[in-house]
Amino acid sequence: MLDIRSDDSFLLALLNTTPVIDGKPTDTLADAARARQWLAGAGGLGTDAELKHVLEARAALQLVVRGRQRADVLAPVLSGAALHPAINDGEIKWTVSVPPERELALRAILTWDALTKNSPGRLRPCANDECHLFLIDRSKAGTARWCSMAICGNRMKARRHYQKSRDALG
Repeated sequence: MLDIRSDDSFLLALLNTTPVIDGKPTDTLADAARARQWLAGAGGLGTDAELKHVLEARAALQLVVRGRQRADVLAPVLSGAALHPAINDGEIKWTVSVPPERELALRAILTWDALTKNSPGRLRPCANDECHLFLIDRSKAGTARWCSMAICGNRMKARRHYQKSRDALG
């Protein structure tokens, strides 16, 4: 049984397992041994079956967050999940039952859902087109654009400055 809870750091870590390194898209979960270790570190089983489900969820979530697919693409990950209530100390607690190898994938989807409802628009891709990372904008104004101000933000600002300087000369 999976407790229904939001786990923003897990979701962001999963989405960001496909960074661009030295100009090349990479997948930090492509190596099976490294992927199993990553899954276990995230509270999973570290099995090949779990990896298959997590990769499916990651691919679908990345498409949805980038606006390239509608949320319907997440349906296969949710298939077969059952919601169960329990009352404890006067509070209702919900759990989801899925096979253990599907728990991490489902956790990612449930966290995405909670973020879209509680903080709409705050989970988004980095504004640097050359970057494949995502961010959760926790700023008060909701205007964060880059996964990292020190890296992508600085690069984009430097490019704009260079372009303005070049245009002024030309």
